[in-house]
Amino acid sequence: MKSLAQPDVCTLIRRRIASVQQGSPRAWGKMTPHQMLCHLSDSFLVGLGEKPASDISTWASRNVVKHVALNLPVQWPKDIPTRPEMEQGKGGTSPDDFELDRLGLLTVIDRFLKANYDDAVHPMFGRMKPKEWLRWGYLHADHHLRQFGE
Repeated sequence: MKSLAQPDVCTLIRRRIASVQQGSPRAWGKMTPHQMLCHLSDSFLVGLGEKPASDISTWASRNVVKHVALNLPVQWPKDIPTRPEMEQGKGGTSPDDFELDRLGLLTVIDRFLKANYDDAVHPMFGRMKPKEWLRWGYLHADHHLRQFGE
């Protein structure tokens, strides 16, 4: 299973992020490529415990859904509602300068890789172990990079 714990996977994700262009067409959803970069940064900040997100977790989402999402070889479904704190036009970070926001995402990912996740709570999956956060980080980035053909 791919995870940001694997250096080659991190390198691939970084290359894919570098390939995103402002005009990259989206395959689904409402975000622009620029908004997606900001959304990923915000989401990694939740994993660092630096950005709060409203809790919608249930016993089933913390146990069953998390297990399926992180461990089964299935792609995540499209058009899953975004938490308002990460949604563009609501609480998500607004895009500013495309290249600076891309660099900001790469910097946040570097910090995420070194985190202890003690203060982090995923809005749907609850508290997670470092191994789970690193798997989630890969899957979430992969999901949105595929959204823009990367």
